[in-house]
Amino acid sequence: MNGAEAALRTLLASGVDTCFANPGTSEMQFVSALDRVQGMRSVLCLSEIVATGCADGYARMTGQAAATLLHCGPGFANGVANLHNARRARTPMVNLVGDHATWHRENDPPLASDVEGFARAASDWVRTIRSVEQVGADTAAAVQAARSAPGRIATLIAPADMAWSDGAEVAPALTPDAPRLVPGGRIDEVAGVLRKREPTLLLLSGTALSARGLVAAERIRRVTGAELMCPAQVARAARGRNAPRVNRMPFSIDAALEALKRFRHIVLCAAKPPAAFFAYPGKPGLLAPPDCGMHVLADIEDDTVDALERVADALSAPMSIDMKSSRTAAEPSRGPASSEAIAQTLTARLPEHAIVVDDAVSTGRGFFPLTFDAAPHDWIQVTGGSIGFALPAAAGAALGSPGRKVVCIQGDGGGQYSLPALWTQARERLDVVNVILSNRAYKVLFGEMAGVGATAGPAARRLMELNDPQLDWVKLAEGYSVEAARADTMERFDDIFVSALARPGPMLIELVM
Repeated sequence: MNGAEAALRTLLASGVDTCFANPGTSEMQFVSALDRVQGMRSVLCLSEIVATGCADGYARMTGQAAATLLHCGPGFANGVANLHNARRARTPMVNLVGDHATWHRENDPPLASDVEGFARAASDWVRTIRSVEQVGADTAAAVQAARSAPGRIATLIAPADMAWSDGAEVAPALTPDAPRLVPGGRIDEVAGVLRKREPTLLLLSGTALSARGLVAAERIRRVTGAELMCPAQVARAARGRNAPRVNRMPFSIDAALEALKRFRHIVLCAAKPPAAFFAYPGKPGLLAPPDCGMHVLADIEDDTVDALERVADALSAPMSIDMKSSRTAAEPSRGPASSEAIAQTLTARLPEHAIVVDDAVSTGRGFFPLTFDAAPHDWIQVTGGSIGFALPAAAGAALGSPGRKVVCIQGDGGGQYSLPALWTQARERLDVVNVILSNRAYKVLFGEMAGVGATAGPAARRLMELNDPQLDWVKLAEGYSVEAARADTMERFDDIFVSALARPGPMLIELVM
């Protein structure tokens, strides 16, 4: 058995059965082995940023590690932007990266590079296969690392001769590290802080935003008056009517400082101390008041849901809570497009158990409080600030969640980074409704320029506007065989959106802002 076949069989034995690929010469043995190894679903992506984004969306929704197949160092580097997002989201992912044969590297061919150096910059675990006899064991170790709590990026580099040489063996699956149990003393400490009933915030992230975690947090809120909030970027959150209402911390530093100024205590539940997204002249980097106590209930490696439930039990919080909403059903919005209007229509139209994939950096900031009463859904978001996330992540989420409608909300500037994801959506016939928010600018940059005290003259605006020439998203989508339409009012958007939700396959709606 050659190394490529042993690696694929070991991936399958370890529970990894989906691979998002953009292969090249060094990976041809892996491509060939797919015809001999049954059970591995391989998905072609037209660029590496799409492959890594797809794997991120897939793993966030399934909870299972996905694999990517990437070509040498430059191919890996092309995927780093969405690897950064995945790493911030604690996504389990195995990157299998082909490289030059061991004996050929000394000839310094054009694609030779410091693959390990590239990988270390965007991975939690890196290894290069040194002998064909180690292929299976190294592959099993990569999956173990990726699946260990809370989820890691594992990169395994496979020189071409390790793939084509015989003598490899399939390795058994290795047990990943489980989440750590939070010590009882920490539970008692946090319960004691909450009993004081001073203004306290539970800052929820990671698994605390799962359905079970949110119920535990709501139990605590009911008996202590503590408030619930999550970071401005969330990996995945269970949301919708009859679910606890958790708003995001504002992205804007001034709004975030205002939102947090009243708290005497912040309890970190798989979250980090709240920090500004960027530094601004004359403003603090940390957003909590200087005299605010910071209490760690659970680190990201800990069993956060269990910790929240134990705190709720320690506070004698009721085991069951009534979350039924008394609000009337929302009506779709009318008139010109705006952040509020889009959120209102999403609330009215989202189908049950939809998945919302969000890379609407500026327009989407206010979506959370306005969509609390939508049908039950999951919301996943760009977590590392590296735009170009939503189109491929939506494809991965749809592949991992058949039967659930995916609504992808993508800014027009960010969408250009990973546009070829539309082709993968079309090829795999995925149920994704792509909503492109077309404000024809990198709109977020206008606010950021003001935030750092700079001004936008004609030369500066030319680096931030996308209207000369204008992007034609309908033609772009149709070029990738995705049906598309344009809307310039909320009435028109609602008509197209309802139609897209009612039929299978991908659709793109350009909503002119």
